[in-house]
Amino acid sequence: MKRLPIVLTASLALSLTGCGYNSFQTTDEQVKASWSEVINQYQRRADLVPNLVATVKAEAKFEQDTLNQVITARSKATAIQATPELVNDPAAFQKFQAAQGELTGALSRLMVVSENYPTLRANQGFRDLSAQLEGTENRITVARNRYIKSVQDYNVTVRSFPSNLTAMVMGYKEKANFSVENEKEISKAPSVAFDTAPASGAGK
Repeated sequence: MKRLPIVLTASLALSLTGCGYNSFQTTDEQVKASWSEVINQYQRRADLVPNLVATVKAEAKFEQDTLNQVITARSKATAIQATPELVNDPAAFQKFQAAQGELTGALSRLMVVSENYPTLRANQGFRDLSAQLEGTENRITVARNRYIKSVQDYNVTVRSFPSNLTAMVMGYKEKANFSVENEKEISKAPSVAFDTAPASGAGK
């Protein structure tokens, strides 16, 4: 009779392994790690914004509406607590995604408008910050792509048989992911190229 609990325990362990329990643990850890990297890169971008805004403000005639949009968008993006649990809440994840997308758009507009200010484009501090921003946007894209792949692997495990049975028993649900539309938008890093070509008509 004493051997019965041991047999039951061994059977349970084997059944959990065969039903994808270990796969859930592995893929969940991958999601957490990739999400952490996404947050790190978004934070890196948020940290760049104050210095970028301060540098642009030195251009006395710069469009204030554009600057205000960046400041407001950064405030919204950093106000959201991007905890690991956020990926399990579709509504909260969508709100987070929208806020980051808004900041991406605001920064893109800032870079486009800056092309109209030669003295700003010639400012070495602005050029350095712009280069850092472009690099950060590229790292965000890479981190997001890794997150998307990690979530896809996890969600496939949730939906597939027989691991879907384990998901139902253990309460595992699909995790939120970045939408295709938003992915296309955020993959466009703000343009920070500086045109050094002669103005139209020059040299004629």
